Amino acid sequence: MAGVETILTHSEDETSAAGERFAARLAGGDVLLLYGDLGAGKTAFVRGLARGLGASSDDVSSPTFTLIQEYRGRLTLYHVDLYRLQSIEAADLGLDELPDRSSVMAVEWAERWSERPHSAWQIRFAHRGQDRRQIEISPPDSPTPAQL
Repeated sequence: MAGVETILTHSEDETSAAGERFAARLAGGDVLLLYGDLGAGKTAFVRGLARGLGASSDDVSSPTFTLIQEYRGRLTLYHVDLYRLQSIEAADLGLDELPDRSSVMAVEWAERWSERPHSAWQIRFAHRGQDRRQIEISPPDSPTPAQL
């Protein structure tokens, strides 16, 4: 199994492009757990995912107030934002029932989902000054950067 991949981007457009390229790796049922501070690039990355999956990226925004947004492409992309929820509230959403063979799910603020799957992509975003972002991608069933 491949290890952690690190990408450094220098603009929001580059972060989005990284998401678009990453979308080619996805298959139905995949879950992406996204971690990072506010403004770290999670939504820009998801915007690229949508474009890479053939959905309109123009409609992608942070789903903070709607919790779950759906974008249809070659795979349906469920974009979830748990920022405003406590773990107990996130557990009541039934997120484990969303992804199937025709969809993928990207979950922002995934640390608030106590029942998150262990076999999921883990993607960590960090500010690196100005518009630079570091993105660490751990494939399913691999150690996270914190475990290395």
